[in-house]
Order: sequence, then C-alpha cells, then structure tokens
Amino acid sequence: MPERPLPLVLIGPMGSGKTKLGRRVSARLELPFIDTDADVVAKHGPIHELFAREGEASFRAKEREAVAAALRERAVVSLGGGAVLDRDTQHDLAGASVVRLLVDEATVAARLGAGGARRPLLDGGGIDAWARIAAERRPVYDALADLVVDTNRGTAAQLTDLICDWWRNDA
Repeated sequence: MPERPLPLVLIGPMGSGKTKLGRRVSARLELPFIDTDADVVAKHGPIHELFAREGEASFRAKEREAVAAALRERAVVSLGGGAVLDRDTQHDLAGASVVRLLVDEATVAARLGAGGARRPLLDGGGIDAWARIAAERRPVYDALADLVVDTNRGTAAQLTDLICDWWRNDA
C-alpha cells in the first residue's frame, strides 16, 4: 500500500516526546527532521527569553512562520505544543499525516524535571499548569489527529515502530 502523505507531523503537549520520537521516526523513514521550536530558537533566541522580551503574541507569530515553512516540506515535523492553536496551522495540517502523542502527568513531570523552569507557559505553576494547558488543548489535538500514540507505554523503539508502520500503512 502507498505511504500516507507528508509531512508526518507530531503534535501533543510539552514533554510528550515529540522531538525524541520525531528524530527516531525521521531516521527510520530516511526523511529530514524539523523541530519548529528549534527553528524559532535558531532564528530568534531562546523561547523563554523571547516570551519575556516580546510577549506570547510575538512568539506565536514567529512560531507560525516556522510552522508554515516546515509544513511545506517532505519531512517529519515536531510542532511546539501550542502551535496547533493557530487556525492557519490547523488548516495546513489537513493535508498532512498527524500523530498525536499522549502523556500523563506523572510521566511528563519526570521528563520535564528542572527543564520546566525554562518553559514560559508553566511560569512556576509546575505540573498543575501543565495539566491545565494540556486539558485546554486536548480537543484541538484530538480533532487534528490521524493516529494517537500513548508515550507512557512502550519503549522509544516500540513507539517508533508503531508510528513508522502506521505511516507506511502496515499497521
């Protein structure tokens, strides 16, 4: 059977494993990997500094620019957790293969650890702030997803196999 459309896009809340799995999936499928958060950082500096200096609206505009460019590529793309809130991004995702990554609070707390301090939307709220944001975004993630993968269960290798098999229409 033919493969699903490209780009293959990973969405989900912060700490769900979008970057880690995206890199693995891209290597397995021999496709480029694009992390839109990394693109924003490369062009504009650290996200937490961008938030502090210019505010969330400016960050979202810069994020949208990076996302629009990435979604034109034949690649595996990891979107920042809030990128899906933009209506134009939602529209652009209609032609992509979208994988929604699930993660629970306990798992994400362990993954974020001290790194949560550098995530501006958590702003000292820790896992409670994460849970609130994840719950607010859940309906959008669910509406956009072609495949849902629970990253709380299975190894990175097993999750990579699952996503690659699905994309190749082998699942």
